[in-house]
Amino acid sequence: VQLVESGGGLVQAGGSLRLSCAASRRTSSNNVMGWFRQVPEKEREFVAGISWSGGSTYYADSVKGRFSISRDNAKSTVYLQMHSLRPGDMAVYYCAAARKAVAGSDEGEYNYWGQGTQVTVSS
Repeated sequence: VQLVESGGGLVQAGGSLRLSCAASRRTSSNNVMGWFRQVPEKEREFVAGISWSGGSTYYADSVKGRFSISRDNAKSTVYLQMHSLRPGDMAVYYCAAARKAVAGSDEGEYNYWGQGTQVTVSS
């Protein structure tokens, strides 16, 4: 499975962006999808995850209430809607897929990764 992110860019603090992640083939019912982010010289951190059905979503505390993850399995695409962006949200955002029906926030649970898309937030 290849994952390709898009939608990153430059936004002012308080603004919004929507990231998309397109998979090269239809994901199965055993695929949890997630978003992670990384800044230079820091560990990659979990942002949000979603079950195959979309019925279960979970978020890092730092983005709860501001970010929303969703997926369209017919389009093999997962989205991350980001509102009220802060300078602290600036990072490279990565899409990931886990070959399992349940996955958490540990990047080791995810098998496939996109190349990342840069989100820059100006203050």
